[in-house]
Amino acid sequence: MAILDVDKGYDAASNSALLEAFSGRRPERLPVWFMRQAGRSLPEYRAARAGHAMLDACLDPDLAAELTVQPVRRHQVDAAIFFSDIVVPLALAGVDVRIEPGVGPVFGAPVRTRAQVAALADTARLDDQRLAPITAGVSEAVRLLGGTPLIGFAGAPFTLAAYLVEGGPSRDHLAARRLMHTDPTAWALLMDVTSTLSAAFLRAQIAAGARAAQLFDSWVGSLSAADYRAHVQGASARVLTSVREAGVPSVHFGTGTGELLPALRDAGADVVGVDHRVPLDEANRRLGGAVPLQGNIDPALLAAPWPVLEAHVRDVVDRGRAAPAHVVNLGHGVPPDTDPDVLTHVVELVHSL
Repeated sequence: MAILDVDKGYDAASNSALLEAFSGRRPERLPVWFMRQAGRSLPEYRAARAGHAMLDACLDPDLAAELTVQPVRRHQVDAAIFFSDIVVPLALAGVDVRIEPGVGPVFGAPVRTRAQVAALADTARLDDQRLAPITAGVSEAVRLLGGTPLIGFAGAPFTLAAYLVEGGPSRDHLAARRLMHTDPTAWALLMDVTSTLSAAFLRAQIAAGARAAQLFDSWVGSLSAADYRAHVQGASARVLTSVREAGVPSVHFGTGTGELLPALRDAGADVVGVDHRVPLDEANRRLGGAVPLQGNIDPALLAAPWPVLEAHVRDVVDRGRAAPAHVVNLGHGVPPDTDPDVLTHVVELVHSL
């Protein structure tokens, strides 16, 4: 399959190794892509982003499409993921949020009371007009990608809710967990809001040509399995059901989720993403050997000497053979100081295996 052959069009992605693996089959070539593969590790990314704030870049269709496609051009990965940010659907829905360099999303005011949650529920909406920059960006990215499939991107309901309640990044998400237990009615309403936004955000990308969707639950590792099942799983399941009804496969990924893997599976994703903390053969055992896996090269080892990294990649691939299917990825995102040539070599190695 030629990479970026725009003449092949949208349907060429149907024959991709990635989608075959997402369907639970073993393709002839082991597929690989990287979370945060479009980012500061690429000099062409830094050049294109110069003078553009993060949210502005996400909402500029041509720029977002270009940034989406860059790592496919450079690394020959088997998929692109739409360039966006977890808080983009919140911003589009009217929430006061900005992304500060070196800090992350910062909100005008946290949402911590039942009245504040109710007010958010009354105003936070995503319609076709608000989503127009996203659908235009996805359509252009799909056109540029040709035979390489595009994965849609969205933050999971808990991670969106955690950002809203904390008002910004947090190490322990104490305020979010406190609201969950002190006012479960308000929490349930908040999860209804964030699941509705996540689903609408992904459905718009799918309608514009995304061939799969990944739900990122960056902060869900702060929860116990019991709290996840009681207070979060249903909201994530609503998003994943919406993706399934749109006719594409889904991946559910979170960090620090070794104890949550069966619960993430039970939320209904087709593929479970595994971070670097749990070996893939052990993750497969915990999941009953019935779910395709994605992961889980340790991002820290991208800076190691090549013999060390090569041995690690081979070990990840070997352990991944226990699963019904395996898409190679990192256990989290590409660190911004990664040498791009290292990622290219990893792709070549994986494809050779």
